Amino acid sequence: MATAPATQKTRVEYALAVTADSAPTGVRACIGLGANLGEARAALQRAVRSIAALPDTRVLQVSSLYRSAPVDASGPDYLNAVVCVRTRLPALALLHALQAIETAAGRERPWRNAPRTLDLDLLLYGDERHDTPELTVPHPRMHERAFVLLPLAELAPGRVGPQQLAAVAAQVIECLAPAPQWLDASA
Repeated sequence: MATAPATQKTRVEYALAVTADSAPTGVRACIGLGANLGEARAALQRAVRSIAALPDTRVLQVSSLYRSAPVDASGPDYLNAVVCVRTRLPALALLHALQAIETAAGRERPWRNAPRTLDLDLLLYGDERHDTPELTVPHPRMHERAFVLLPLAELAPGRVGPQQLAAVAAQVIECLAPAPQWLDASA
């Protein structure tokens, strides 16, 4: 049996490369992922797979995995990442799909900033702006949160300025693992 060359991609790297290569035309959207209840890392891994399975949507990039303290809340630390996709889904349809993924993961909304099994935020939807009671894009508070800006800067550095990063520099955040390493269920 032949051994695989050292440069062979892992299953996750291969899947991301295939989906990126076959990405439909459409809008590049960035989604923030977070969880601080239960098996948070596994929840984020499942969320990335669920996002990749959405119709007319392909995962283009996944950020490193970060740990951060809750903002304006109490509870366990969060695990966070950002995923960029190319999608033909309208912004509101994408939001509804993300909410369905949250619900399937056991997300409850007892109060604002409550601990959660999964939180998926539509951060950016191309260069479009939406300001409705149901959807505001760009996300209205992303510029205040290191756990959004640092992973987003990995994937879309032109969308995060040095002043924005400086403004959140005091927030404690730790990079735990690069992508695709953290996406591998066996890691």
